[in-house]
Amino acid sequence: YRVLSEPARLRLLALAAEEELGIGERAELLGESQPNVSRHAATLKGLGLLTVRREGTRAFVRVSGNALADAVVGDALESGRALVRADGSLARVAGVVREREASAREFFSRPRERERVDGVDETVLAYVATLSTLLPARGLAVDAGTGDGGLLDVLAPSFDRVVAIDRSPAQLEAARARVAQRGFRNVELLAGELGDPAVSERLAGKADVVFAARILHHAPRPGDLVRRLAELCRPAGDALGGALLVLDYAAHDDEAMRDEADVWLGFEAHELVSFARAAGLEGARVSPVPAALRGHGKDAHLAWQVLVARRGVARASAARTPPEGPSAAPALSDTKKKKKGTRAASPKH
Repeated sequence: YRVLSEPARLRLLALAAEEELGIGERAELLGESQPNVSRHAATLKGLGLLTVRREGTRAFVRVSGNALADAVVGDALESGRALVRADGSLARVAGVVREREASAREFFSRPRERERVDGVDETVLAYVATLSTLLPARGLAVDAGTGDGGLLDVLAPSFDRVVAIDRSPAQLEAARARVAQRGFRNVELLAGELGDPAVSERLAGKADVVFAARILHHAPRPGDLVRRLAELCRPAGDALGGALLVLDYAAHDDEAMRDEADVWLGFEAHELVSFARAAGLEGARVSPVPAALRGHGKDAHLAWQVLVARRGVARASAARTPPEGPSAAPALSDTKKKKKGTRAASPKH
């Protein structure tokens, strides 16, 4: 009761129950100094009311799951919510989360020099097309956050139809040049974000495979991004449901990657599985990507991994917050970065 008698702690507790936020983000919302917020957070953590997750040099705080079962804590949360609603900080949480991707939006909106796209031996594309005949269903593939379209070199020969989505005009222009040079006639480029009505109406529940290569670490709420990707997958019927493949970095501590508009420093395998399960996907598994396949870019030194999961018969459903890991991203993170040497495949980062 002594600890919870401080209004600043009640406000901090309420915000921690609403969203997993960094200490700096909470200081901005509360109008307090970071040292003051850290001190209050340490006090609440000492009582087991808060859990602190560290990622590189940043610390993210959320309410401990065990604490929520306590009636006293429940009363404190209600009091705290009343305070943050009254001072407007609760309403500003969504804006703080959106700010996480501001650097990514700016990064990908920069005009880019058009690079040659002859880095792939055309005979390799023939091999890809041959292997694709083994796929159980290859009617439609979706490339979410296509960037400059590097993954299209694999998808176009493999699927009857490919829809490549990106919200950055600069990236789509680069992808359009690739499509034209390759002569791909089965590729459609779509400007927009996951969750846009136009995107959902055209693609929801229709894709045999959805690819998301090196975009999850740009997402303010990665779990929510996985949910939106899952909604594009075809539900299971007589055949297997559509598959989601997420290629991204394993958890790391290279803070320099934030200069590449990375919001998160990779993910633990169990976090990816948690996101998939919360999205209603089945059979989720995570596999490492061999180092020899990471190219020579700025992210080649990181460990890469791929999440594979399928949509079941039931409609994929969203969980407000995944059980573990970074809180999940309503918007499609701005495309994979221009091939950094080529954090996953093709020129996507």
